[in-house]
Amino acid sequence: MTIFIAADHRGFELKNALIEYLHEKNIRIEDLGNYQYEAEDDYPDYAKKVAQAVLQNPTEFLGIVISGSGVGVAITVNRSKGIRCGLGFEAGQLKHTRENDHINVLALAADYLDPETAKKLVDVFIEAKPRQEQKYLRRIKKLDEL
Repeated sequence: MTIFIAADHRGFELKNALIEYLHEKNIRIEDLGNYQYEAEDDYPDYAKKVAQAVLQNPTEFLGIVISGSGVGVAITVNRSKGIRCGLGFEAGQLKHTRENDHINVLALAADYLDPETAKKLVDVFIEAKPRQEQKYLRRIKKLDEL
């Protein structure tokens, strides 16, 4: 598994904390920017890179996008066919979303999450597996046809 991660200026510190955390867990992670704090950067530039990377192999690659609210980056990556991004804010909600909606990108709201909570959410995202029952696959197929 490879996880691609990116953040704008508001998510920059949280992104770096998560990269360090995932390295400690020996999870392959690729940083797609921003690589330095830049107060005037634009979240679509970085979120788009994550979507493109995940789409290279959506069954093996996952993505994490981070901004202040998490919403802008979620909107950005969800514009790419084959990406299913969910905004994570609570472990149970995120587990349900990963299992039932097969999200392959996690959006995080840096302004509303402390690093420890974000780490727990990332663990849930990685550990939960998409359910393969027919009803879930049927729903995902309908999403892919939109």
